Amino acid sequence: MPSSKNISSASAPAAPLSIRQEEPLASNGWDELISFQPDSSIFHQAAWAKILAQTYGFTPIYLSAHRDQKPVAALPLLEIDSWLTGKRGVSLPFTDECQTLGFSETFRAPLVAEALRLGRNRGWKYLELRGGENLFNGAAPSIGFYGHRLKLSPDTGLLFERFESSVRRALRKSEKNGVRVGFSQTLQATAEYYDLHCQTRKAHGLPPQPFNFFRRIHEHILASDLGVIVTARQEDRPVASAIFFHHGRTAIYKFGASIKAALDLRANNSVMWEAMKWLAARGVENLNLGRTSVRNEGLRRYKLGWGTEEYPINYYRYDLRADAVVPLKDESAGWYNTLFRALPVPLARRAGKILYRHAA
Repeated sequence: MPSSKNISSASAPAAPLSIRQEEPLASNGWDELISFQPDSSIFHQAAWAKILAQTYGFTPIYLSAHRDQKPVAALPLLEIDSWLTGKRGVSLPFTDECQTLGFSETFRAPLVAEALRLGRNRGWKYLELRGGENLFNGAAPSIGFYGHRLKLSPDTGLLFERFESSVRRALRKSEKNGVRVGFSQTLQATAEYYDLHCQTRKAHGLPPQPFNFFRRIHEHILASDLGVIVTARQEDRPVASAIFFHHGRTAIYKFGASIKAALDLRANNSVMWEAMKWLAARGVENLNLGRTSVRNEGLRRYKLGWGTEEYPINYYRYDLRADAVVPLKDESAGWYNTLFRALPVPLARRAGKILYRHAA
């Protein structure tokens, strides 16, 4: 079990509820602690805390609730101390969703109350929870997104038939175009993916994350067989690639990149399809395709075309100065897109290295 200290207690209906602060970077004990919750994702694991702490210097403040000495709830938080955007607690940075774990709201709500108490003591501007149920007394969400998940099956024929006809046509076209897909977990493949990633971020008008972020992903996730890089090639040239994380029976499509020609080749479709088959063959039952802005109807249609189930993802930002949940703007697009489309990739990489530390 991880080293921990008892920092407060509250009352649960049947027995005292003990709340502790854990140390996810100290040992593997955090992962053991949250094993009580089958719905935990790769983002709840200590590996993600290590990636973000080592890349950006964020401070883990992970909370757990115990009843009769048994874990019943958990809330991972990272403290971001930025001179540009202020000090705050986020669960968790650079995740699509990371719900508070627990058997019931009776156990989860005290963890949020403890996080708010800690935040006031530590001088946070706000506490932000990404995904999960409302733990702020029925307040309206700060912002909402779409989530999409797909039930995988080792019966690839059955899975294929669930796709919309446009998706099936795209997969056939990709095969006719000579697109071939491979799988890797190496640092070399990570670097190859990153080259495509930088090109894609430029096309979208966004700076790429620093390569050190992906190096840490390789170290803590890919090298630990908790993820895979899926790359499509035409005549040995990489044209599309994606990074999938998997933990237990659930996988997450985390990053995707491609060159412009891949759209006509339908290489992105082949990457997704081959990843589904690869994951299903390894016992993964559910694939999460990540969050989608409500303004991005094209991406939403693309994800629905795979036969996914759509569900809401709500974020809650609690402003400790206003003592209330406050609204957030959808910043998936803005004036900055024009700027970053114009920047050469080396300059955009420098910008990303500086900005992501503050924009988590």
